[in-house]
Amino acid sequence: MHRCLELAKQGVGYVAPNPMVGAVLVHEGKIIGEGYHQQYGQAHAEVNCIRSLRPEDQHLVPYSTLYVSLEPCAHYGKTPPCADLIIQQRIPKVVIACRDPFKEVNGKGIERLQAAGVEVIYGILEKEAKELNKRFFTFHTKHRPYIILKWAQTADKKSASPNPSEGGASRLLISNEYTNRLVHKWRSEEASILVGTNTALYDNPELTTRSWIGSSPIRLVIDMNLRLPKDLKLFDGKTPTIIFNTRKHDIENFSPSPFGMAGVGLYQVTEDVDLVHQIVHALYQMKIQSVLVEGGARLLQSFIDENMWDEIRVITNEEMSIGEGLSAPAFTEKNKILEQKILSDKIEIFIND
Repeated sequence: MHRCLELAKQGVGYVAPNPMVGAVLVHEGKIIGEGYHQQYGQAHAEVNCIRSLRPEDQHLVPYSTLYVSLEPCAHYGKTPPCADLIIQQRIPKVVIACRDPFKEVNGKGIERLQAAGVEVIYGILEKEAKELNKRFFTFHTKHRPYIILKWAQTADKKSASPNPSEGGASRLLISNEYTNRLVHKWRSEEASILVGTNTALYDNPELTTRSWIGSSPIRLVIDMNLRLPKDLKLFDGKTPTIIFNTRKHDIENFSPSPFGMAGVGLYQVTEDVDLVHQIVHALYQMKIQSVLVEGGARLLQSFIDENMWDEIRVITNEEMSIGEGLSAPAFTEKNKILEQKILSDKIEIFIND
């Protein structure tokens, strides 16, 4: 099962809104086939596992055990049910890490296998399997995307330097180039990335994974009155962008997956309802399973104040202090699950209990 989880991780950033799944076929203690879900809309882990078998091992299938990190599907989606494939291959025993929370599966795959006489064991490395697919599980059990808040701050907890001429804050390069690559890796693992109006205007970010191999997330920006200049990098057409605004709604051409999407979509919100909850609800409706909120400080603080987050990732440049400047978001620092150093930067990750 550990090997199943290792394989499943290779699908990160490529299979959403599907879960990451790995499968291993074992005969008398020896792995004879293995596979994982590689791309949304393509073959599932069980199919790729069976396809990986050498011709001389095909006859061993009815005498082998299949290990899979998530309950095999029992419904027709982009591909046929994997439970049916297992039954057709006459695999006598299946070991599953955890049940699939998706309503079209949730126990039905296990029931179908058992009804066909297949021995089923589940709950093996269940905690690890759920952690691997925390975005998928959060989406289907809490009916919202998995929310990660991320920011960089100086040693004196400032996130931007003052800019009196603009009446706001100017761009401040805090993290080093190696940490920036890590941030681009983080982006490649999420379905979407969100920034506020001032960040879009003053920083003019691209919000892509140009420093890391992987898919760029769907870009989300708040522009309540649709006043942002159209020559910003966010609107360059390289990666889909959705604008949350109070003026216009035009989102029909967007699909649940970032693959094959293009252009700019408009999602209309109202000023009399909390914006954080409207955005979270909108992402759920659009089947966007995760969001990385990158700023600015006011937007991040609004998510913290609403307790609407699953992880907080803070990058602190311990060698930089600026005195005057925009304060970084404030939160109760507890449940730290990671701390590491990359040159001048300290990276901390906290989880919400």
